[in-house]
Amino acid sequence: MDVESARTVSIFTLTSIASFFLLITLLDPDLNCSARLLARARAFAPGRDARGATSDNARRQSVEALLKEVDGAQGVSRMGMADRIRQAGLRWTLKAFLGVCGAVSCLCFLVAYGIIGLPGVAVALFAPGVGMALPWIYIERRRRRRFGAFATEFPNAVDIIVRGIKSGLCVSDCLRIISTEAKEPVGSEFRQIVEDQTMGLPLADAVQRLPRRMPTAEAKFFAIVVSIQARSGGSLAEALGNLSKVLRDRKKMESKVKAMSAEAKASASIIASLPPAVAGLMYLTSPAYVSILFTEPTGHLVMLASAVWMATGVLVMRKMIHFDF
Repeated sequence: MDVESARTVSIFTLTSIASFFLLITLLDPDLNCSARLLARARAFAPGRDARGATSDNARRQSVEALLKEVDGAQGVSRMGMADRIRQAGLRWTLKAFLGVCGAVSCLCFLVAYGIIGLPGVAVALFAPGVGMALPWIYIERRRRRRFGAFATEFPNAVDIIVRGIKSGLCVSDCLRIISTEAKEPVGSEFRQIVEDQTMGLPLADAVQRLPRRMPTAEAKFFAIVVSIQARSGGSLAEALGNLSKVLRDRKKMESKVKAMSAEAKASASIIASLPPAVAGLMYLTSPAYVSILFTEPTGHLVMLASAVWMATGVLVMRKMIHFDF
């Protein structure tokens, strides 16, 4: 191994080690003390004094305090990489995730430097980032797909609870029916609620853990409704029936938004895929004309600049066609 290759391998190794430690620091809540500081600050926050208020005002203030308490309990715990992996439905450990990142980084380095022949220093600097980005993208895509499946099936689970309560069943029996009959991931999440109740946890506390495992708007709404009913009383069947209607209306609105933005998404996909498709076709028809990008230093710089600008354009288009409601 010559001096240039040794220097390239050294830079790649040091960059990979620094990137992995940075990844662990940013994604592991145990190493990041901001969540603990926020929890400690909220613990010392003064409570609200409802003395002297009327019964209606006291009830309204109690509900507002409960909403803030539920929202605060869900926001204090900062998700780590292990939580994201579990939310994606994978059985990886944190060590397995880091191993996958390291394997992808080494593979990218070998392909870019050993086969394609790109500049060693540039490859050594960018390969660890690519190695961490690809597993992250894979996990995030699985999380979004799992969240979408949960949001689709969740209104049916709420309807089961409503019909069961109206027919005389208790809430625990309704939850057991959902845990065994509902599609995934709703069945597994309600199975966890049933297991928490079996261990002696109250229903409201067991349900409040659902948004931490499945951080979606549907799970948060369900936890808030159950918590309010446990504190303030009232008809749980009526409240959950209204919640089911709201969830189905949200799903209809989401479908309308997807239909209206389908043309923009298709245009963005075509625009983003045109440059690499044209470059690949040109390489097949005229290899000598395109190979200069891989053999000359100027070509390497052109490819790097093109990749940066393409990534910037794709991110901008993604931001423009992403609608949140």
